[in-house]
Amino acid sequence: MIIQAALQWVRSELTDSDSPQLDAEVLVAAALQRSRTYLHTWPDKELSAAELEQLQRWVQRRKSGVPIAYLLGTREFWSLDIEVNNTTLIPRPDTEVLVETALEFEIPRRARVLDLGTGTGAIALALKSERAEWNVTAVDRVPAAVALARSNSRRLNLPIQVLESHWFTALTGQQFDLIVSNPPYIDAEDPHLSQGDVRFEPASALVAEQAGLADLRVIVEQAADFLEPGGWLALEHGWQQAEAVRELLVKNGFEQVHSRRDYGNLERVSCGQIATRWSPKR
Repeated sequence: MIIQAALQWVRSELTDSDSPQLDAEVLVAAALQRSRTYLHTWPDKELSAAELEQLQRWVQRRKSGVPIAYLLGTREFWSLDIEVNNTTLIPRPDTEVLVETALEFEIPRRARVLDLGTGTGAIALALKSERAEWNVTAVDRVPAAVALARSNSRRLNLPIQVLESHWFTALTGQQFDLIVSNPPYIDAEDPHLSQGDVRFEPASALVAEQAGLADLRVIVEQAADFLEPGGWLALEHGWQQAEAVRELLVKNGFEQVHSRRDYGNLERVSCGQIATRWSPKR
């Protein structure tokens, strides 16, 4: 089977996909271990028997709903080739807005930066790739995720510290200039949990109590104790949660509170600055 025919076959098999053309190009390119550009440059190249067999296996698993990132074991994020597996969330393009936001803050050149709930390490590694001077720490409560983030750090030659910690539990006494997080924020009753790729992703990395706000609340309420004066907190959240997150930030002593929109023009990231050491009024 030649490349052009293979692409047509995959598209015809993946009619239930939201993006059959993209799926076809990604899978055929992966089977050939070539770039997607190569497919259009050499449409008449014949796939070997082994390449075709691999492609067929992937297509059958994709038809059952398995995310392409889990099939291939990698996902591009911030132009980095991030290794993924089913112990963590798949990095998504809209999370790059959190990275963009973090890079805009005026913080020290050798800032200490913390990524809470790092998963694959994608956010922490993206930041390190742009700011080599930053001292980046990434934490996750899941041991397998910690191992994966460490593996990505080594493979990409982007040195970050990765620790096992449930939010701030292993960080007592440490101070940071910037804290970022993409925590669980989906309501357990959200119907989208039974649709698309999220069916295969770990619920613990997706779902939070209190209508999706429980983990966001914990982070906001504790972050001030771990931020240097003038430090920033930036959080990804659901598109309907921006107002609630801004209220949490203000209530907990953050200033310059504002939200950023994602590529779909939805409020996706909210952030605030701690101007001085702050404690709640009793």
